Amino acid sequence: MAIPASTPQIEVRTSSRLVVRKVSPAAIERIVAILTPLLLLGLWEALTRSDVLDQRFFPAPSSIIGTFYHMTFNMPWDNSLTYHVLVSLSRALIGFLLGAIPAIVIGAIMGLVPIVRAAVQPIVGALFPIPKVAILPLLMLIFGIGEESKWAIIAIGVFFQVLIATAAGVANIDRIYLDVGANFKAGRIATYTSIAFPGALPLIVAGLRLGWGSSLLLLVTAEMVSSQSGIGFLIWRAWQLMTVEDMYVGLVVIAFIGITSFWLIDALESRLLPWKRR
Repeated sequence: MAIPASTPQIEVRTSSRLVVRKVSPAAIERIVAILTPLLLLGLWEALTRSDVLDQRFFPAPSSIIGTFYHMTFNMPWDNSLTYHVLVSLSRALIGFLLGAIPAIVIGAIMGLVPIVRAAVQPIVGALFPIPKVAILPLLMLIFGIGEESKWAIIAIGVFFQVLIATAAGVANIDRIYLDVGANFKAGRIATYTSIAFPGALPLIVAGLRLGWGSSLLLLVTAEMVSSQSGIGFLIWRAWQLMTVEDMYVGLVVIAFIGITSFWLIDALESRLLPWKRR
């Protein structure tokens, strides 16, 4: 069987014959995804070592790795990087769940019941554009400067993202599926769980992905303003003390959490939506 000329190939010579092995596009994508950050880090290191970049503002990646090790293993537990990461993750997860779960329920109802959509849509249109950071002082007045205000600001940011995605996904379900459910005398709950939710799942997952990204952004902001723990607190304290390496460690940790969580969401999407696998 002939191999298309456009497909990347690897030639393996043996003593008796030439074996051509095809490299899958997915493998090439994984290799590129790994090599590109490594090349950028190598370039950063070289530019810093050659004094092209000012080390006061752009410390070498090797020094950031050393700071990361020190903050992780050589600090007391309640001031270690691991402790602050766990605190931030717990806040982000609680706020995310508080916002995402009611958003999926209300969004599904909005998509199926026009009168509910007509009632809720103007409120969403008025509140969604308001910067969530702008209402943080109000939330601190209501809930105090403890954990509740951080959960609330994250939940509000996640709520609107997931609500809009869920409502759009349910509203765009092909009418024939709803008619089939009605012909089989499906009740309201069965319609939601067996038709609306599976049909809107691609957009719901997209909304969850956007909501989780918003939760990380709002988390860091809230921790900078009113917290003595968490990654946002670490970054803000590093700015106050001018310890630039500590600041970069916090930024790298947030980036790592973001990309790892997106990979996990992609894996969940592949399992829930097998027809979307490439």
